[in-house]
Amino acid sequence: MGTQTAEKVIKCKAAVAWEAGKISIEEIEVAPPKAHEVRIKIVATGVCRSDAFGLSGVDQLVTFPAILGHEGAGIVESVGEGVTVVKPGDKVIPLYMPQCRECGSCLSSKTNMCSKLRNTNKLGLMPDSTTRFTCKGQAIHHFLGTSTFAEYTVVADVSLAKIDDAAPLEKVCLIGCCIPTGYGAALNTAKVEPGSTCAVFGLGGVGLAAVMGCKAAGASRIFGIDIKKEKFEKAKLMGATDCLSPEDYEKPIHEVLIEKTGAGVDYAIECIGNVDVMKSAVDACRPDWGTAVIIGIAAPGKSISIVPVKLLFGFTLKGSIFGGWKSADAVPKLVSEYLNNKLKVDEFISHSMPFDKINEAFELLNNGQSLRSVLLF
Repeated sequence: MGTQTAEKVIKCKAAVAWEAGKISIEEIEVAPPKAHEVRIKIVATGVCRSDAFGLSGVDQLVTFPAILGHEGAGIVESVGEGVTVVKPGDKVIPLYMPQCRECGSCLSSKTNMCSKLRNTNKLGLMPDSTTRFTCKGQAIHHFLGTSTFAEYTVVADVSLAKIDDAAPLEKVCLIGCCIPTGYGAALNTAKVEPGSTCAVFGLGGVGLAAVMGCKAAGASRIFGIDIKKEKFEKAKLMGATDCLSPEDYEKPIHEVLIEKTGAGVDYAIECIGNVDVMKSAVDACRPDWGTAVIIGIAAPGKSISIVPVKLLFGFTLKGSIFGGWKSADAVPKLVSEYLNNKLKVDEFISHSMPFDKINEAFELLNNGQSLRSVLLF
């Protein structure tokens, strides 16, 4: 446990990624929040595929050394000058997708992106271009403006959402990324319609949330696609009507889906980040009105090709980040839906473990043995 002293430096434990592939538990110093910043005591954090991607060094958004993590929940410890949205003691979820409500993007209904912190977040810095973390005398970078792999973190006041005091933080931390990303991709980005047919490629946490979103939208047939059949039971619990493994068929999976639906699915959602799977999602859609939504993050330099005539016929290709939700507005509402038994969350957690076992959580993730691991401080 860290020493809680508002307006002073706090010493606590964190997982520091010193370089690509190397992460270790260290004692760090966390500086007090500056103006329009909030220091949070993180209670629980999920381990997401994006964290593993960042740790690999492939993700250009990570500047090492850094403290990763972006799917957490905690309690406000102290606030900087000018902060009005939260107070010490409030339960909050840090937001890797901020919402300042002032920039052109925030004021538009066409996007959920926010441009206010884009330049500093991608450099791993706070809005004033400095860091609040040090370890062994060295400055440590932030990650996506959240850095939830630390017992205490500092975020901008536009990068958090105050949530219901009744919310169990060890559960709702997943509303910081996993669940809104897939759920919203179906509801907000694809805009799945009642009676439609859908295919979700990749049945990890985000994929299962996409399945849940398709069901909530009233889809009549939902195909869950994955090579790991052990994921099918949970997919059906979330609403999948058919589960298919590409390895069971001699022909490409998009051809199988076209045969099973007659013309292709109305909506396909890709949740892996593999360009070959993205192409399968595109090809599985009806050519005249099908919509494919890409959620997965592909490696830099990778691309997919589309036959242009398919676009002329009416096919639509979209991307989705954080499910298209305006983050600070939506997260408290999603938490309330969970508390009112209208949104599944508990079912996504396959492992809960002490924070010190973070490397074990990454191993489970990389070996495909976990749905979502939650680390507890």
